[in-house]
Amino acid sequence: MSGILDGKVAVVTGGTSGIGLAIARRFAAEGARVVVTGRRQAQVDEAAAELGPQAVGVRADVGDLADLDALYEVVAERAGRIDVLVANAGGAERAVLGEITEEQFDATFAANVKGVLFGVQKAMPLLVPGASVILMGSTASVRPDQGLEVYGATKAAVRNLARAWTLNARANGFRVNVLSPGPTRTPGLLGIVPEDQQEGFAQALGDALPAGRLGDPDEIAAAALLLASDASAFVNGAEWFVDGGRTSV
Repeated sequence: MSGILDGKVAVVTGGTSGIGLAIARRFAAEGARVVVTGRRQAQVDEAAAELGPQAVGVRADVGDLADLDALYEVVAERAGRIDVLVANAGGAERAVLGEITEEQFDATFAANVKGVLFGVQKAMPLLVPGASVILMGSTASVRPDQGLEVYGATKAAVRNLARAWTLNARANGFRVNVLSPGPTRTPGLLGIVPEDQQEGFAQALGDALPAGRLGDPDEIAAAALLLASDASAFVNGAEWFVDGGRTSV
């Protein structure tokens, strides 16, 4: 049986856990050759092995331009092109105004903004005409969370990059959209509080949503698959909130 992404080459940054891994799994199941990145070699190797022989794992920190160059050298050698690019790698560290450090600020903007901008820019020679570029946003860009204001600011920047790149869609040759999850049960989300507080934290977040629960990474991956596929070929410059209704009320 053929898959929706048969014959396509997809790159998923931050594809070794959480939403990124769920997206990589879905893409691989639909026939794509998938390249995943992560900052830890052991996790990269584990994810690539799980995804199967069509997958390639590359250790890369997206905030490091040399790592991005090395990533795309591997993609050029192994595949020669990119049909789908998911700029998913990023992170957050909880700190309220008055406690934010320069190191936290620099690290968050490096991963979430610098990594997205240069991750897309350096991919451009490999992006095929009509390629789908998916930037990972967040509901925090429009509904800031206390203690995550720096993270929310980075995601607002990502949304604005997408708007600017959409204006140049014909010249760039690719379409770009933002996928913005709401609170989703991932190691990254739960990891912003101590382990003994995680279940209570998750319960409180879920109870505050109209859906009454946290999202599942596979639900975000389903939306990413649609944005990656030819079924959304006329979708350009959009921001899709997959958030259990959080931004609607």
